Amino acid sequence: MKSHTMQVLLLIAGWGFILLGIVGLFLPFLQGVLFLLIGLIILSSQYVWAHKLLTKMRARFPKIAGAADQAAARAAAWLQRLSRQRKAD
Repeated sequence: MKSHTMQVLLLIAGWGFILLGIVGLFLPFLQGVLFLLIGLIILSSQYVWAHKLLTKMRARFPKIAGAADQAAARAAAWLQRLSRQRKAD
C-alpha cells in the first residue's frame, strides 16, 4: 500500500513540475526549463518515454546533464532522509 501511495505522489509531483514548466515558459518570473527538467527526472522513474527523452537531452546538452545528475543525487538523498524520518516516527 505504501509503495502505491509513493508512486501516486511521484506522478503528481512529476506532472506538477511539468505543468509549472509549461507555465514558466510563458511567464518571465518562472524558470520553465528548470521545472520541465525536474518533472522529467521525476517521471523518468515511472515512464519509459520520459527516460528516453532525458537520455536524448543528456546526449545533446552534456553540461546540463552534469547539473541534472547532481540535482538527482540531491533529490535522492532528500527522499531517503524523508523516508527514514517516517520510519522513526
